[in-house]
Amino acid sequence: MAQPLPRPLVFHGPVIHSLSPTVLESVPSALLVVDTTGHIIFFSKDSPTLPDPIILPNDGNNNNDKALALSDCTVHRLAPASPSQPPTRFLIPGFVDTHNHAPQWAQRGLGQGLHILDWLERITFPNEARFADPAYARRIYTACVAGFLRQGITTASYYGSAHGPATAVLADICVQQGQRALVGKCNMDRNAPDYYRDASAEESLATTEQCIAHIRALDPNGELVQPVLTPRFAITCTPALLQGLGDIAAREPHMAVQTHFNEAKQEMDATRALFPHFGGSEAALYSHYGLLTPRTILAHCCFMDERELDAVGTAGCGVAHCPISNMTVGGGFMAAPVRQFLHRGWQKVGLGTDSGGGFSSSMLDAMRQALVAGHAREVMTEGKDKGLRLEEVFYMATLGGARVCSLGDKVGCFEVGKEFDACVVESGWNREQQVMAMVEEEDSLATVFEKFIMTGDDRNIRRVFVRGRQVK
Repeated sequence: MAQPLPRPLVFHGPVIHSLSPTVLESVPSALLVVDTTGHIIFFSKDSPTLPDPIILPNDGNNNNDKALALSDCTVHRLAPASPSQPPTRFLIPGFVDTHNHAPQWAQRGLGQGLHILDWLERITFPNEARFADPAYARRIYTACVAGFLRQGITTASYYGSAHGPATAVLADICVQQGQRALVGKCNMDRNAPDYYRDASAEESLATTEQCIAHIRALDPNGELVQPVLTPRFAITCTPALLQGLGDIAAREPHMAVQTHFNEAKQEMDATRALFPHFGGSEAALYSHYGLLTPRTILAHCCFMDERELDAVGTAGCGVAHCPISNMTVGGGFMAAPVRQFLHRGWQKVGLGTDSGGGFSSSMLDAMRQALVAGHAREVMTEGKDKGLRLEEVFYMATLGGARVCSLGDKVGCFEVGKEFDACVVESGWNREQQVMAMVEEEDSLATVFEKFIMTGDDRNIRRVFVRGRQVK
C-alpha cells in the first residue's frame, strides 16, 4: 500500500528511547538511518561526528558493506552546534495511545465528575449518535486524527461509534493522514438508548464483519490500519453478541480485541447483576466468550483482586491505563494498581488518553497524571504500591503501549529492523512563546528530557514520522 520514501533518512544527535519499563536509554551522539521502506537499518550509539559517506554493515546475506552518501539522503541534524551547548533537539519514539474513543473528540472535558453510567447517558450516547451522519463523522474524525498526530501520537487504538459507515470513514482518514491505528466498530445491542444501539446481535455482528472487510480492503497487509473487535463493555452486550464476537476472535486469532474492564464500581455492579453466574469476575466473563486473549486490550483495570490479576496475567492481555479519566469520570478517585502490573513483570502495560473520558488528548498529560496516580496509590496502599517513575511512564507511552497493541515487534523503540515512528522534540525554539521550562547552559540531555516530559507541549514536538513518512 505505502509508497517508498524518495530518499533514505539520516538522523544525527541525541536519541532517547525505552528498552524496558526500568531502562531508559539516552544516547547523546547517535546516528540512525531509515531506508526508503521506512525501516531502521542502522543505529550507531557512538557517532560524535556525522560521517560522509555512512558505511552500512553488510546485511548478513554475504553482501559487502555499503557506502551511503549524505547527498543521497534527507539529513536531520539534531546535535547542538557546539559540544559546550545544551542539547535542545532530540529524537524519541512516537507515542502510542492504547485507549481512545474517536467519536468523543468534540466532547472532551464535558461531564467531569459524573458517575460512568450517568456520563454515558447524559453526555456520550447523545454525542456518539450524531455519527450516524457520515459527513459529520468525516469532519470530526479529520480533526481528531490530525490533532493526535500533532501531539506525537503515531499509533492509536480507536473505538469508533456503533455505526458501520462512520467506522469505515475513521479507517479511511487514518490511512489518508498516515496514522497507525487499530479501528473498531463499537458493539452495543442493549442498555443504551433506542436512538443509539445496534438493532440486534445479528445486525451488530454483520456490521462488524463489514467493517473488518472494509479495513482489509483499504490496507490488505495491515501496514497502517488493522481491525479490532470492540465490545464496548459487557453491560451493553447481550450474551449472543459476546459469543458472536468470540467466534470471530477464534476464527481470527491474530485480530485484536478491546473493551473496558473493572473500570468503576457502578460499572462493575451493573455487570455483576447482568452476569451473576460469573461470580463478579469480568475476567471469567470475557474468558467464557473467548475474548480474553494475548491480543486483548483491557482499558482501565482500576479494581483488580488477586483472581483478576492472575487471570489477566495468564491470558497475556494488555492493560491500557487511563489515569486522567480514572480520576475525573467514573465516580471516585480511581488509582489503578499499575505498580502491581509492573511488579508481576507484565510488559504489556500502556497509557490511554481516553478522549472524552478525560480533559486532555495529550500523551504528555497522561504521563504526568500517571505519576500523580502512582503517588496517590502509594498513599492509598500505605506504601505497598510504590509510585511510578519517569522512565516507567515513558515506557508505557511508547514501547509498552506498542506491546499492548501487539505492535511491539514493529514500533516502540529504535531497534534495527523496526519501522520508524518518531518525534523530533525541540526544547529551545522560540523561547519567548514556549511554556516549557527553559533550557539552561549546564543542562544535560536527561535534564532537558525531564523538562520536556513534565512541562512541554505539542509546540515542542516539531516533526512527527510514521513509517518514515513525515506527518507533522
